[in-house]
Amino acid sequence: MLLCMHIIFFPQDKAIETGRPWTFGKGFDTACPVSRFVSLDEVKDPGNVNIWCKVNGKEVQNANTSDLAFSIPEMIAHITKYITLEPDDLILTGSPPGIGPVYPGDIIDAGLADILTMRFPVKSA
Repeated sequence: MLLCMHIIFFPQDKAIETGRPWTFGKGFDTACPVSRFVSLDEVKDPGNVNIWCKVNGKEVQNANTSDLAFSIPEMIAHITKYITLEPDDLILTGSPPGIGPVYPGDIIDAGLADILTMRFPVKSA
């Protein structure tokens, strides 16, 4: 399991409201910093893991994998009907409530329960 945090520069909430593509909100260079690999031995129950994110020390997202619309095994089964998954592939499922813009100079802290934390600064292009 890897933790990937989306950094949103395009107003994704506006794209959602207007039915526009999320490409610019999720698909630009540096949009998805990725943590170190987390083994299954470290995650006792992948279907019940807390995921959180802070911007400049303020919590903006806090959710649990139990909140996913589909379980992890269901997602993998569905995806592999159409796509061959290879080692090191990532499955990006979306984002819990709390999306919002970040700006150059902001500091993002994110984590997977008490298993993993990562920190990175937001830099301008």
